[in-house]
Amino acid sequence: MVKLTAEMKEAFSKMKVFPVATASKDGTPNVIPIGVVELVSDDTIWITDNFMKKTLENLQANPKIALYVWGPEIKGCFQVKGHVTIKTSGKDFEEMKAKLNKKNPALPARSLLIVRITDVFECKPGATAGAKLI
Repeated sequence: MVKLTAEMKEAFSKMKVFPVATASKDGTPNVIPIGVVELVSDDTIWITDNFMKKTLENLQANPKIALYVWGPEIKGCFQVKGHVTIKTSGKDFEEMKAKLNKKNPALPARSLLIVRITDVFECKPGATAGAKLI
């Protein structure tokens, strides 16, 4: 099981918008900015689908995802890769929907993407660029 380090979790908490990448079954890439992302445990991320089209289609055909963690407030940067399960009902979905409705009831919360982290890679320039961190 892959677990984010304390430094990675701190960086994750400072992010406002995450670039999120998926690919279709034939490998066509898609990247979108997502603001409703929550690290719920050391190895699990929740992403709320409010308006996804291509991303959701990609994940239904190819459940792999990558998130980029970088910003002016963060030391360094890293890329998180994972495997996605899509939920449209159940306890986790209802919990996510309740949290979102409390913050912004206008958002639809159509589905919950549960990301199990599989890999984390270095992305800052230098000799270790692209190296697997965990």
